Amino acid sequence: MPRLTAAQARRLALAAQGFARPHPAAVGTRQLNDLLERLKVLQLDSVSVFARSHYLPVFARLGAYDPAALDALLFARRGRYTEYWAHEAAIIRRDDWPLWHWKREALRARYTERSAWVRENTAMLDWLLGELDEKGPLTVGEVEHDVAKERRGPWWGWSDVKEGLEYLFAFGDVVSGGRRGFSRVYALPHQVGLAALHGVAVPRVDAQRELVRRSVQALGVGTVADIADYHRLKITPTRDALRSLLEAGEVERVEVEGWGREGRDGEAFVVPGVSIPRRIEATALLSPFDPVVWSRDRALRMFDFHYRIEIYTPAPKRQYGYYTLPVLVDDALAGRVDLKSDRAAGVLRVQSAWVEPGVPPEAFAERLVPLLRSAASWQGLVDVQVTEPLWGDAAAAVRATL
Repeated sequence: MPRLTAAQARRLALAAQGFARPHPAAVGTRQLNDLLERLKVLQLDSVSVFARSHYLPVFARLGAYDPAALDALLFARRGRYTEYWAHEAAIIRRDDWPLWHWKREALRARYTERSAWVRENTAMLDWLLGELDEKGPLTVGEVEHDVAKERRGPWWGWSDVKEGLEYLFAFGDVVSGGRRGFSRVYALPHQVGLAALHGVAVPRVDAQRELVRRSVQALGVGTVADIADYHRLKITPTRDALRSLLEAGEVERVEVEGWGREGRDGEAFVVPGVSIPRRIEATALLSPFDPVVWSRDRALRMFDFHYRIEIYTPAPKRQYGYYTLPVLVDDALAGRVDLKSDRAAGVLRVQSAWVEPGVPPEAFAERLVPLLRSAASWQGLVDVQVTEPLWGDAAAAVRATL
């Protein structure tokens, strides 16, 4: 069985994710489509203290681009992409909609059986479908009416309308009609040109096999758990799919240094004949939901980087900051920064900055500061400032370098 060193595995994974290429001179539709094809899924998240999460993987790999152009591409009502629970809430190709038929039906069966809300609110679900049929695609705010305005829940306060639409979205009875602001527009499949694809059902085994194949491509190298997590599949069907792909010669087993228990080599999978770059030369800010780090176990195994976001941690108990972003320097996660876009002041604020053990703060700052200036300009900000009082073992070096 072929063996990869830990460094080779890192470089292979980063190359598969698009970090082995220099930033293009200009970013247009072709570059955006090529990147989305490489990533397979682009996770969405509502937190926007620096920039919305789906903008960051693109900036990390392509450099400065127009976020409005990305949104126009992703959220066009009859465009090339749509949304589904393909990791968490994520962008997928519209043509891949049939690959998720099995999941939509599985969620329908699960919630119909286990959710008292679904069983007790069939009239609400029917009413929601009727509203969309009569009025066309709508946001939650547009579809809510007086009877359904009472909100509940400790954080989200979802109304019955919101809850019902989310169930219908999971079942595929309602689909994405794009976004207004960042609010999902809910639509019936025929209203967004999905009716023909909606009726196509790829058998579960075949769909999961294809999703596993794509996961191996996107990861570069991954364990069974890594591959299952990429599209949120179960371990057993992932193993079955890998066995089929191995027999077909579409994936290959390898051993990776230190990926097993107690530092021993561990089993992983790659695309046969894949090229491993000799070096990665990149500096990038990673979203908490970037595929490089969205599996915290994989980030720890691959980069020796322990990562958690602390947005729900009370401020006095935070170790690194509210919404820290890992900083990729070549083939290492060298540190992290907590950034905030102060749009009123036109300033990108560095609220904390940290280095990993053994990384000199000054060298880290030399690589990070040009990236921060580029990020500020990309976000339409005119300055970068380190917040007082300084927080983090690299904060002083970043301020001095600025």
